[in-house]
Amino acid sequence: MFQTTITRTTAWISDTKVTQRIGVRMFLVFGSTPLAVRLSRWCAQRQRCVLVGLASTLPETEPIEQCEIIALPSAMPLSSLPLDSHKPTAILLIDPNALESEQPIESIRNHWGDVPILTTLPLQGDGVDLISVDDVSFSAMQDRIRSWERKDGASVLHHYLSSVPEGSNVAIFCHDNPDPDALGAGLAMFELCASMGLSPNLYHGGLIEHQQNRAMVRVLEIPARRLILDWEVNDVLRDAAVVMTVDFHRPGANNILPEDCVPHIVIDHHASEGVAADLSMVHPEFSATSSLVASLLMKQAFEMTPRVATALAFGIRTDTLGFTRHFNPVDIRALSWLNAWVDDDMMRSIEEPPRSIETLEAFAEALQERKQFQTTVLAPLSSLPNRDALAQIADFLLPTEGVELVVVYGVRRNKVILSARTTNTEIHLGRMLSEHWKKGQAGGHKALAGGQIMFESLLENVPADVEEASRAALEAMTLELQSLFSEEGGVDV
Repeated sequence: MFQTTITRTTAWISDTKVTQRIGVRMFLVFGSTPLAVRLSRWCAQRQRCVLVGLASTLPETEPIEQCEIIALPSAMPLSSLPLDSHKPTAILLIDPNALESEQPIESIRNHWGDVPILTTLPLQGDGVDLISVDDVSFSAMQDRIRSWERKDGASVLHHYLSSVPEGSNVAIFCHDNPDPDALGAGLAMFELCASMGLSPNLYHGGLIEHQQNRAMVRVLEIPARRLILDWEVNDVLRDAAVVMTVDFHRPGANNILPEDCVPHIVIDHHASEGVAADLSMVHPEFSATSSLVASLLMKQAFEMTPRVATALAFGIRTDTLGFTRHFNPVDIRALSWLNAWVDDDMMRSIEEPPRSIETLEAFAEALQERKQFQTTVLAPLSSLPNRDALAQIADFLLPTEGVELVVVYGVRRNKVILSARTTNTEIHLGRMLSEHWKKGQAGGHKALAGGQIMFESLLENVPADVEEASRAALEAMTLELQSLFSEEGGVDV
């Protein structure tokens, strides 16, 4: 057991030859606690590790493969330890008891320069790049608490739906022109309600125009029904025992619900300052509502199917842009869980639908008419075949050299529809747009956003002629975007 290890390792102190066994790349751990041993065992699976601690307090342990254990009889100066001159990959200072120094961090820094240090000690000193285990522990505790919240949330959701009489109508609303994240989350909640003996319906305003979105609805047979007229919405709300929203939380803002509607259940991942609902499940730590819904289904006795898993997985992939846009560990966990059921053939059919000639023509016009000032590109479209062409063009233009922000916009039904993308981490695009155009006309995420700006918000006097009004609104939008994102005027590329 450990006593044998102590006898063997103590002898190494006077035998400098053994230091050659340490190698060039290694983790160096200082500590005599169970945490130090656990971290050493974990680090040793990645590359060679050296654990230095006091023999009197080191816990008993079996020998650790690929890890040298130096058990000291007493604290020693750093310069006296049997270590070669090579810099460690990183140093984990769990406790300083093995080092004979009043300033162990300073001693390590003087000895090894800029080697990264992970420590539980208070962080002091200007310019010292240290990582606190306290911070890591706090983050881990936050993750665990969030996990409890999600588990509790899943239980509360199940109890809430279980309390509704069997056969009751459940109205599930997506936002206008629903994207894959809204459609995937909506389908999953539709199937969950159906499995519990309820009668769900899935609604949306606007249109489903993007080729991938239409393919998703067709291939996965998503029963999404479009509502247009106010009386249709009122009839649905009157007959529903439960009103649920997915992927949005503000009635009346880019959705068909009236502003004074208070949903029973809200499921969303967008940040909010407050949500009115019986059951509010708004978790911004998820990068997609589909990730949140998948996490909820993990905790329920729900029989996952390839159809639902494929819908949720496509929603996650789309909202994270294939995990190249902002995402979190909870999104990866959700997708990993779903992958066991995802149907690859259905996924390919959704991801690779044919692109229309009209969309290609919109691409051509955007490239021809684009304007650039500083690192911002504006691309106005006089002809808009479908609103989702905007997002495709914006995603295409953003990776351009020297470009950090793209806004593509066009006119439709007395509104200027826009889609925006940015790689600038210093701005929150959705917040900027929502603050500039109030009443829910614009908003979104930090790196991607959109809007439907009424002509009246852009023009003091809207021309009676439709073409003239559209042209004037498009020009006004260009001027407002230039003013919003830069103090300088636009320059043609």
